[in-house]
Amino acid sequence: MTLKIVTGLIALSMFAGAAGLATAEDTTTTHKKTRTLTGCLQKGGDANEYNFTAKDGGTWEIKSDSVKLDEHVGHTVSITGVVSNAMAHGMKEDTKQEMKEHGMDEHATESGHMTVTDLTMVSDTCPK
Repeated sequence: MTLKIVTGLIALSMFAGAAGLATAEDTTTTHKKTRTLTGCLQKGGDANEYNFTAKDGGTWEIKSDSVKLDEHVGHTVSITGVVSNAMAHGMKEDTKQEMKEHGMDEHATESGHMTVTDLTMVSDTCPK
């Protein structure tokens, strides 16, 4: 366990150092500020927060000031939104990927926070 933590911290520091070399137009998916994902929408713990599970297993806490999310709870939807702290999110996901490549935490999936700006319903049910 300690080895995983140390390796993760080393990888994170390497990516943090390399972040200064990255351009604002990084094409890595996990670094994009605006993302489009498809998956299942569920009600979250707070009044205006929702949980979203993407088809790839990634989990997101989402909210919106412009899209009525409550109407689509329990539906499969495609959402477009702005990732909170996109640069830090990208570095965190890069570290997870690096750990996977070295046999640690193989089951880690992407997770984050997003403010939804657009929603399209795909199905009125979520896959089981």
